[in-house]
Amino acid sequence: MEFSPLARRLLALITGTADDASYWPHVSQLTVGLGTPVGGGDGDSWPPRFEIDERMRQRVVEPARELIGFLLPADREPPHGRFCVLVAAGLAGMDTEVRAMLAERYGPIALAEIDLLLGWDVERRALFVVPRPDGHPSGVAEWLAGLPGYPAFAHAALESAVARVEALHAGETPYRAEEAFDRAETSVLGRAVRLALFRDDDRLPGLLDPLVRGIAVAPTQARTLPSQRLLFEIARVAEAHPTPEVISALRAAGRITRHGGVPGQLDRSLKRIEAALANRLEVAFRVPDGRVRQAVGDHTAVISTDGEVELSWWQGDKRLRSVPAAVRREHPDEVKRLRELVRQTRQQQATLARALEAGIGGETDPPYRRLAGRPVADRLIWEFEVSPGVWRAELGMGVPDARVRLWHPARATVEEVRAWREVVQDKELRQPFKQAFREVYLLTPAEEAAGVGSARFDGHVLRYRTLRALFKERGWAAEFQGHWETDGHARRVMAGGGWRVALSHGLYDEEHAVTGLVQFERRTEDGWRPVSLTEVPPLVFSEAMRDVDLFVAVASIAVDPRFAEAGPDALRDTWRSGAFGALPPSAEVRRDALARLIGRTAIAGRCTMTDRFLVVRGDLRTYKIHLGSANVLMEPNDAYLCIVTGREPGTRLFLPFEEDGQLALILSKAFLLADDTAITDPSITHQIRG
Repeated sequence: MEFSPLARRLLALITGTADDASYWPHVSQLTVGLGTPVGGGDGDSWPPRFEIDERMRQRVVEPARELIGFLLPADREPPHGRFCVLVAAGLAGMDTEVRAMLAERYGPIALAEIDLLLGWDVERRALFVVPRPDGHPSGVAEWLAGLPGYPAFAHAALESAVARVEALHAGETPYRAEEAFDRAETSVLGRAVRLALFRDDDRLPGLLDPLVRGIAVAPTQARTLPSQRLLFEIARVAEAHPTPEVISALRAAGRITRHGGVPGQLDRSLKRIEAALANRLEVAFRVPDGRVRQAVGDHTAVISTDGEVELSWWQGDKRLRSVPAAVRREHPDEVKRLRELVRQTRQQQATLARALEAGIGGETDPPYRRLAGRPVADRLIWEFEVSPGVWRAELGMGVPDARVRLWHPARATVEEVRAWREVVQDKELRQPFKQAFREVYLLTPAEEAAGVGSARFDGHVLRYRTLRALFKERGWAAEFQGHWETDGHARRVMAGGGWRVALSHGLYDEEHAVTGLVQFERRTEDGWRPVSLTEVPPLVFSEAMRDVDLFVAVASIAVDPRFAEAGPDALRDTWRSGAFGALPPSAEVRRDALARLIGRTAIAGRCTMTDRFLVVRGDLRTYKIHLGSANVLMEPNDAYLCIVTGREPGTRLFLPFEEDGQLALILSKAFLLADDTAITDPSITHQIRG
């Protein structure tokens, strides 16, 4: 269809494609092109107010009608979205006619949002076309909260969605896969959930749980879903404003769905959501305690969260080895429910520990006192401000009526760190996350002089699939890199949302990526602002560098034995420099832990520790196990010994941390090689004797 020049111009303004329409930041291009700003829009107030010149309004009535005729005839989503049509309708005075035409295309929930917008003036409708971006400090959710009538509408929309799903499962409406909600309704409900999560609406859990469960499983035995699209939309918006309740609902959806691919995709989303929960610690502390003591017949079931979460059965004061036969026979449904509760409790405890760890470098003091009396607090080291500016470390919440914060080794002396590691080791204390043995990364003189980018981890060749998995595990957001892109950035928001770290990286070849600089940004009223490394708080810097060190340690080709003898020369050289090079802080912590552990083992007399290696004396040869990569060299000529897997240590040892698996791997290789005459695997004996 051919437009008049003014109608074409109007469409460009509405859709934000006019070349000269970027006059005012964060504002719909239409109001910029047709109006005059009279207040707001400077980053301090939102939304800005505009008055469209009346002469201009009269001039665009006919072009707006022409534009509506172009956008609406087809029986599909208007090519530039329904909100653009509503803006044009306001300019053309055609609200009633446009509403009637849209009612034939959209479901009731989307139509209810349209009715809300039709009650606004054209300037406010135009602002809805291009809402405030997520990158701005207030974000989309806060913007929605300030729109007249939108919070009440959003709650009503969620109530309507729950009623529809319940009717579907009651058999009152026919089931068709993926058709419980159309695309427009999915977008509306996504906004409604985002707003409710942002406001931490206490009514949301009562709506969210039945909605998520209802769209995750068909009312029949089909493997399809009523709305996979809405399920993943809820997971997506939950990353911005997570709560324990939405995490619980999504986990439940993953358990009950019959679709083979949905649980894995939800698990990947949940890792990012749990990491983001660290920026809302006051919300995260609502994670249930999980402890249960319940009578079942003549016996008592106890779920304990002291250390590992476990279910035990008691008869009076006597603990039984397994589920009593009478309970299994007479209360099978209760046994099943309790076992499911144990699994949920493990997930909830892991979620809380993950949030606490991710928030350890925050600049505020969350309400940690809410954790008093819970086992998770008893296994952590806390600092209490016993007098102004004077902090004292204690195990557990033992000091009342004082400011409290999580202890971090970056704020402690070397002697204090050593003492706390002894406490954890001697008590065999399994901490919720690595705290006493946590790595510390300090700003170096070279980084102080560098300005905005640290090259500490520059140039490492990493396995790209592993790196991508680690990004998701640790809550970093990154686009997939293709050959058409020279480089990209992975980013993580930290410290309660006030800081953001970015790791640049690009493809080395089809299977590998190469790392670049680490940079930091601080959130301001106008968005994210790059800062010099000297401006970054020490704990934020240390925690960010710890993540990047983890990426390098786990994903590096240095831990892949295939590159010892094969592959391009450049990669072989890179492999050797990483496989046996200087230790990063993560490996130095591992060295400290091994030095404490090895003396308690049966092979202590055969082991010595050097700066980079655990040296193990066997009967046939002496071996050097690198404390970073766990790769092995054999004396006297430093020949490489390839051991794909090692057996478990010959004695059960308490390991103070097992986050990366390298500590257990090094120990298993040490036990194997200390008794090298007992090795029967020909792939290993050939290398030793050869």
